[in-house]
Amino acid sequence: MPTVLREGPYRLFFFSNEGDEPPHVHVRAGGSVAKFWLEPVRFERNRRFAAHELTQVQSLVEEHRTELLRAWNDYFGS
Repeated sequence: MPTVLREGPYRLFFFSNEGDEPPHVHVRAGGSVAKFWLEPVRFERNRRFAAHELTQVQSLVEEHRTELLRAWNDYFGS
């Protein structure tokens, strides 16, 4: 599970076996995890993030979208 970014309580990462899906990132903080597509940034799924925190997480993904896409392409060779 390559970690791409850490900011505050959030760890943004990929699973190693997901290169056949469109670019996306998982975000974990404590026992909460969410998945966001990157082209364009949009929410895919959530487990345990409160709605207000999910909005903050999406803003974080949007802010770092270029960096996340670069890391995806570097890792999966797309």
